[in-house]
Parts: sequence; C-alpha cells; structure tokens
Amino acid sequence: MAVSPVLADSSYYIRLLRQNQDPLRALGLAAATRDLAICGVVRCEVGRALRPPALRQRFQAFWDVMINVPTDNRLWAEVESTLWSLDRKGTVLPLTDVVIACCAIRIGALVLTYDAHFFDIPGVRAVDHLEP
Repeated sequence: MAVSPVLADSSYYIRLLRQNQDPLRALGLAAATRDLAICGVVRCEVGRALRPPALRQRFQAFWDVMINVPTDNRLWAEVESTLWSLDRKGTVLPLTDVVIACCAIRIGALVLTYDAHFFDIPGVRAVDHLEP
C-alpha cells in the first residue's frame, strides 16, 4: 500500500519554530518515506512570519521542491461547498483552514497539524505527528 503524502499545516511550522526546533529537518526525515506537499495558503502564512531573509530563502527552497497543490476554480468550489455545509451544521471554521484541508483531500494527503479545526472537516485525515 502506498504511503500518503503529507501537507504540513501552518500550525506545525509555527509551533516548531517557536520551540526553537527546525520543522524542515523533521519534514526532511519524513521525505525519506513519503511525498511532501505545500499549498499557497500555508506558504504565505508561514513565509510572512519568517523574519531573517536567509531563513525565508531556506524555507522557499524547501517548498519549491514539494508537490504544490494548485488552487484552481474547482478547488475554490470545493472550499465553498465545504464551508457552506459546515456552517449549516453550526461549525464555523476559518477560510484558510478549509482551503488547506481541500488541498490535502485533493491529493490524498495527511494534514500534519496542531490545529483542532482540521479534525472537524469531513474527509480530512489529520495527524499531529508522523509514525517513523
């Protein structure tokens, strides 16, 4: 059975950075056994927070070799539909989280996250750590 790709959410990067850990090192280890993915929302949320230009360039180079999940019209329609359905059930989530979730669903990826919102989105396989 093929191993699912991983799309790390912004919360994963940000928490590790705040703990003075290197999220790219951890993801690099995971890349030995699975594909890694990125989407524009994660890239922008994390990238804007990286203050030193050299650190930002290091992250950009890492992200440039990941699977990039495009946000085309079909994806935006999926996001809209998901938001609409969740809202009707009384579950109001941030737009950005639903975009990231729909990107992960599109490519069959796990969402590596510390954000509990992802566990409320149907069809998302969210984890807070990867098995070795």
